[in-house]
Amino acid sequence: MTTPSRPADDSAELLPVATPARTRAALRALIRPDRGLALTGIGVLVAATAVGLLVQPLLGRIVDIVADGRPAGDLTLPVVLLVAVAAVQGVTTTIGLTRVARLGETVLARLREQFVERALDLPADRLERAGAGDLTARVTGDVARVAEAVRSALPEMARSVLAILLTLGALALLDVRFLLAALLAVPVQLLTARWYVRRALTLYADQRIANGAQQQQLLETIGGAVTVRGHRLERQHTERGAGRSRKAVELTMRSVNLVLGFYGRLHIAEYIGLAAVLIAGFWLVRDGAVSIGTATAAALYFHSLFGPVNAALVLLDDAQSAAAGLARLVGVTDLARPAEPVAGKTEPAGGAEPAPVPHQRTGPHRKTGPQQRTAPGAAVVVDAVSHAYGPGRPVLHEVSLTLRPGEHVALVGTSGAGKSTLARIVAGVQQPTAGTVTAPAGAGEPSVVLVTQEVHVFTGSLAEDLRLARPDATDAELRGALSAVHALDWAEALPDGLDTVVGEGGHRLDPARAQQLALARLVLAGPALAVLDEATAEAGSAGARVLERSAEAALAGRTALIVAHRLTQAVAADRVVVLEAGRVVESGPHDELRAADGPYAALWRAWSGSRTAPHP
Repeated sequence: MTTPSRPADDSAELLPVATPARTRAALRALIRPDRGLALTGIGVLVAATAVGLLVQPLLGRIVDIVADGRPAGDLTLPVVLLVAVAAVQGVTTTIGLTRVARLGETVLARLREQFVERALDLPADRLERAGAGDLTARVTGDVARVAEAVRSALPEMARSVLAILLTLGALALLDVRFLLAALLAVPVQLLTARWYVRRALTLYADQRIANGAQQQQLLETIGGAVTVRGHRLERQHTERGAGRSRKAVELTMRSVNLVLGFYGRLHIAEYIGLAAVLIAGFWLVRDGAVSIGTATAAALYFHSLFGPVNAALVLLDDAQSAAAGLARLVGVTDLARPAEPVAGKTEPAGGAEPAPVPHQRTGPHRKTGPQQRTAPGAAVVVDAVSHAYGPGRPVLHEVSLTLRPGEHVALVGTSGAGKSTLARIVAGVQQPTAGTVTAPAGAGEPSVVLVTQEVHVFTGSLAEDLRLARPDATDAELRGALSAVHALDWAEALPDGLDTVVGEGGHRLDPARAQQLALARLVLAGPALAVLDEATAEAGSAGARVLERSAEAALAGRTALIVAHRLTQAVAADRVVVLEAGRVVESGPHDELRAADGPYAALWRAWSGSRTAPHP
């Protein structure tokens, strides 16, 4: 169960945050596969802590030997036992903490994998409403906070809780009155913990939201720097950024003051408890109930609680911060897993449930080479699909469309007509508000691949980047795919050929080459249906013809829906569908639509101008 986040401003609908009960359930599910490791680690730490508790009685024994005036030789055995206790405790503590740390890292890795997997499946419109800053803050700050807690707080918390429980038991074994005296500090400590927790959870959640809003503002300002300068909005954006930064700093200072008050109350509890144990020891020794060494051991036991108790309570700071971060991560993973069917859905032919297909994210891959890349044609039926990005913001209105097997259909229309939205719905990346889409179901190969104008070149060798579509592809198949999209010449001319490192920090690929790389991945994936959303738009005029040839080769033999940035793509398509204000207003071959002198003809005249119209 999740609850919506409070937006940092009226324009954002932040991603949800899981409830405490749902967060605890998710944590149990993450740990469940490694129950054996958890039990072993805790068991070894219990043994290490129990061995360590022998130090205080041995020191008390030494005090009694000295107080009774016994020979110096009587000190040998207690000293030797102290050395043995230190050695055994050191070894067992190391083993226990290592196993607990391994458990933490395993759970953390599982959490990261689940978060990334589910975040990639989030609907594009949901991310747009939340803003990039919210997701960025979760995948960076919140993951880092949880990781820090797992690596440091989890082992220390386990060790501290065990030390507290076993030490209180040891005090009771010495004399139950020592335990009662020590427990006088507990009410102050519990009140301190309650005071802190009730304030910290809300404070840290607000701090995470404020940091997300701050990052969102920075992303918007930096990403739109040209527009900001062009409209002379530098002052407004600076003031807005400063305001959000001030809010983040204010919340940080409130958390600092909260921690300072927390420590002050803990010192009061320590003073009360130690004073009570010392007074109890004085009365018990005076009455002959215990020896001086036993009273010394009791005082040392309570003094040894300072570290574990303070650590456990102080770790509430990390625990509350990590819990807030974990709740935000679980909120995203739950959001990506629909709890019930939605009104509009995309259905694969044959009745199989589809997996959303993000940009160039492919499922099972075929095992034929690029020379056999033509996939069987697949029919696609769009039935009365409507979509809105929010109340009063409709984009598509009952759009119906059929793509025949092997047919290439070009979507054209003015900006805002709904072309990209329809393309994402057909690709399965986005669910429609109403209506259905019957798409091909993959059998041993991906059913749909979407290629957009925003192509990402992953860091690694060019061959590794290509193999994202088909991990088992041979070098010959990689070259065949590059050759199919007319990219082999420049790929082999790179410094290390297919082994050249590209992406961040590597060899830079210009937009046209990056798009050819995406089209080569499409060839390797071999989908039945390909959706191109303005896939040649980033090339500029110089590389447009080359990319159009590459796209035509990549689409050969497969059903294709093409959002046409340039109308030359519409000329080459089997059919042109014209969208206007979210509705299909025309459909037919290029020549027929030109002759009809309707909306498409107007678009063609506006686009072509003085150009010589190419022949189909």
